[in-house]
Amino acid sequence: MNRIASAISLLVGMFLTCPTFAADPLVVDLWPGKTPGDVGINGQENSRVYQSALIVGPTKLITNVSKPTLTIYLPTKEKNTGTAMLICPGGGYHDLFWELEGEEVAAWLNSLGMTGIILKYRCPRRPGDVKGEPPLGPLLDAQRAVSLVRSRATEWGVDPKRIGMVGFSAGGHLALATATRFEKRTYEPIDAIDETSCRPDFAVLCYSGYLKARDKDEIWPGLRIPAGTPPILLAHASDDRESYGGSNAENSVFMYLALKRAGIPAELHIYATGDHDFGVRQNEKLPSSWTYLCVKWLRNQKLLTPNASE
Repeated sequence: MNRIASAISLLVGMFLTCPTFAADPLVVDLWPGKTPGDVGINGQENSRVYQSALIVGPTKLITNVSKPTLTIYLPTKEKNTGTAMLICPGGGYHDLFWELEGEEVAAWLNSLGMTGIILKYRCPRRPGDVKGEPPLGPLLDAQRAVSLVRSRATEWGVDPKRIGMVGFSAGGHLALATATRFEKRTYEPIDAIDETSCRPDFAVLCYSGYLKARDKDEIWPGLRIPAGTPPILLAHASDDRESYGGSNAENSVFMYLALKRAGIPAELHIYATGDHDFGVRQNEKLPSSWTYLCVKWLRNQKLLTPNASE
């Protein structure tokens, strides 16, 4: 009987969290040939279903990514605002939470007239990557992704001055690293796409890790905030457990302070409860309001205009 109840619960969870889109997405390879700076990894790309007490329903995880791609979900023409977000799923730089922090986010963005573009960046860590440190490879993919989207903005109905990023957990770190490492690419340019700016116009960071130094009240070593860093929104739950790669709320707090002191427009929301992996799901948990606040923030920053259906 318990098995039957579990199976029913699993199916209900899948039905409730399955995102819907107006059309099938466009999938584009990020690199024209071999992935730069990648030593490769054993095994083929694969996925599995993940279930956690923190998440309502199951979600798909992807790993062993050696061929990074962009999956582009376009809003309907009548709703399109021209704003786009590159979505960086989390997963500790080992997996990608493809549904919870990818497809569901794209569906939310589409509902608001924004283009949602999921970045499938290389993972897991490669041989030679320092354990406990953010690997370099995903940053190459993210910089290339911003330039690629900007180079095809007209084709995809995107305003080239309103291309942002939203990242979750490790993906939040990746979004911040991309937003602050625009002065010089971490790879040698390979084609005309790399002549286009890799600076995102804004970044949204949810329950990010690798922003605060271990055992020090300062930002993560290697991170710096140059002039010209775009506006940043940070959201976190105060009870986020450190078991997730040290992604407690202090990561967002110290990054906010560093941004504020550097004169960068920044907004911070710390919820009393909500833990980790809250994504964009609307439920009884406090962090479910962050999506509403994010829209208000984007409009305040002149990065999002109301769509025609509002």
